[in-house]
Amino acid sequence: MSRQVWKGSTLLNPEPPVLVSCGSPDKPNLITVGWCGTICTQPPMLSISVRPERYSHHLIKESGEFVVNLPTESLVRAVDWCGVKSGRDVDKFAAMKLTPVPAAKVGTVLVEESPVNLECKVTQVISLGSHDLFLAECVAVDVDESLLNEDGKLCLNKARLIVYSHGDYLALGRRLGTFGYSVRKRKPRR
Repeated sequence: MSRQVWKGSTLLNPEPPVLVSCGSPDKPNLITVGWCGTICTQPPMLSISVRPERYSHHLIKESGEFVVNLPTESLVRAVDWCGVKSGRDVDKFAAMKLTPVPAAKVGTVLVEESPVNLECKVTQVISLGSHDLFLAECVAVDVDESLLNEDGKLCLNKARLIVYSHGDYLALGRRLGTFGYSVRKRKPRR
């Protein structure tokens, strides 16, 4: 295999594009964030990276709260649109015909059309250069009951979530394995 060496970049792909809701319930805003990740299990924490010049940046920094709304295939247009428009100029909820619903544990709203919403409280902001990293504790998760099986287990594959990879939005495909399958002992055949 022949390789080229390029300068360092942010080419980690695919990424989960998320719709982050922020601001007050009477004037909520949405921002598409491509740089979002899990950072800790106990306490449950995640991070988002936002450019300081973005309208949502000051809303999140001021309130110390936001909601990560996981987008589905049916929300891909809103994900793209909310990533190129500014909440300074337009009501993104109204423009995309999305429904803001009060969150259970934070003082902002979640996107009703998103089947999973992660309510977050900022614990730390780290200025890194082009982006500020918001570290946040996930204080509540709102889950659409249609994603639960008869035993109450979350079946996230039913949600039809999307990923973003090098300029393209993609639907998630077929399952290739489950956690721990590579080391699980096979049951003897009878």
